[in-house]
Amino acid sequence: MDAAPRITATTAAPGPLASFARFVLCGGGIGVLSSFAISPLAGLMPWAVANAVITVASTLLCTELHSRFTFGTGQRAGWRQHWQSAGSATAAYVVTCLAMFLLHAVQSSPGTLTEQIVYLGASGLAGIGRFLVLRVFVFAGNRSTKTPAQVRRNSGTVTWTLPTPVQAITRPQVRSTDFLLASTA
Repeated sequence: MDAAPRITATTAAPGPLASFARFVLCGGGIGVLSSFAISPLAGLMPWAVANAVITVASTLLCTELHSRFTFGTGQRAGWRQHWQSAGSATAAYVVTCLAMFLLHAVQSSPGTLTEQIVYLGASGLAGIGRFLVLRVFVFAGNRSTKTPAQVRRNSGTVTWTLPTPVQAITRPQVRSTDFLLASTA
């Protein structure tokens, strides 16, 4: 009786579309909540200061959500991720401030709905830029090179060997097609 192959539990990072959907869910959800908080807060202080407060609070929360959920690390974000995320959030802050400045330059006293539409539009554009920065630079080192489907298909232990420069010179080059041909023979 053959034993069933053991599948090791390995978490693989979600692909780009799944990451983007999670990014929209987390970041967009926090962004919508922020848009409801920005107008009342802007009534108590200058708009740029209110936007800064909202941006700092939402960035801290979103960085944790993105680390644990969006980009599949399953762990808390470290200082490096928080600082890099803060850099991308600073760019988003500049974009939203510029959008609101332009709105108030064009229309002296826009309504709350107009402010929220402009703010959410600018936040959406800035969010796309942030997604790219976070995926490509901030959380790139935490992604597995395997897709979830590959992790489920493989069983047993996977060993990665990295050839030393001497091995690379003396060993013959093995192509992935050679493996496929040998395993089907």
